[in-house]
Amino acid sequence: MGLFERYLSVWVAAGIVAGVVLGLAAPGLLQAAAALEVAHVNLVVAVLIWIMIYPMMIQVEFAAIRDVGRRPKGLALTLVVNWLIKPFTMAALGVLFFQVIFAPFVDPQSASEYIAGMILLGVAPCTAMVFVWSQLTKGDPNYTLVQVSINDVIMVFAFAPVAAFLLGVTDVTVPWQTLLLSTVLYVVLPLVAGILTRRMLLRSGADPAQGLLRVNAFVARLKPWSVAGLLATVVLLFGFQAETIVAQPLIIVMIAIPLLIQTYGIYFIALFAARGLKLPYEIAAPACLIGTSNFFELAVAVAISLFGLNSGAALATVVGVLVEVPVMLSLVAFSNAHRHWFPSSEPRS
Repeated sequence: MGLFERYLSVWVAAGIVAGVVLGLAAPGLLQAAAALEVAHVNLVVAVLIWIMIYPMMIQVEFAAIRDVGRRPKGLALTLVVNWLIKPFTMAALGVLFFQVIFAPFVDPQSASEYIAGMILLGVAPCTAMVFVWSQLTKGDPNYTLVQVSINDVIMVFAFAPVAAFLLGVTDVTVPWQTLLLSTVLYVVLPLVAGILTRRMLLRSGADPAQGLLRVNAFVARLKPWSVAGLLATVVLLFGFQAETIVAQPLIIVMIAIPLLIQTYGIYFIALFAARGLKLPYEIAAPACLIGTSNFFELAVAVAISLFGLNSGAALATVVGVLVEVPVMLSLVAFSNAHRHWFPSSEPRS
């Protein structure tokens, strides 16, 4: 384990501080980077996430993907958590905190917008960063790819109806450009690049075993770049929102509290369900993290479309972005520390 990976939490904390300082000291630079977006997808962040995902995609073996259907329990867990539990617990927590607990401190209009933003986060399961969390927990890359792909297909059909139901509105417009562009940038392109790289490395060996050694060695050389991409993403995300963090710290803390409860709560629901299902660790860990993480680009885009750029809903989705990386890294660390709770491979019937 390299220096970056061993002290990753320290580096991330430093990245958060550096991002806020950079955002305050050089706002023009961060605004220029923030302006480089298409369909609400920031291209700079997209490139950094792509760098993080690429090493895992090299490990995807298409021959092994066919076997995923024989192990459906991990897929079932992901889908139940993402579509039957997570959106509704997020809505319930939003109502509890902003219509009951924080009601004396927030006006009703703002409260309803914060709740709406939280709901949009809850209805948008993660696409891109899941590959990063799976890689950090040494998850099965083939199984993770199938989990994300099925999730994306369901999201195309289910996002608008579930969001409309929970928001109590009928005119939820799905930003298809954001959804499709994110899928291409975060799944299709890195997967194609990974497949081509893997094929080239396998063919370069004198025999299959030598080719596989080349693949593993190449992925090992890329790992520092993957971690560097993660840290640069943290700096950018916090830099983009530095002024908001400083200007509205109390509101951000108030929104972050139910988001933190939701994130840790969903993770442990999925974790204990995975233990009950006796899933192997390399499937259980990514399954728990997929249900916990959010597709924040989609949530931010819909919040802006429905409520406006300066709305409470948009702010809530942005807080979701800020909470995401540090919290998910803590859950990655917890997962790795409790690997022994799970079998290391799928029990055969």
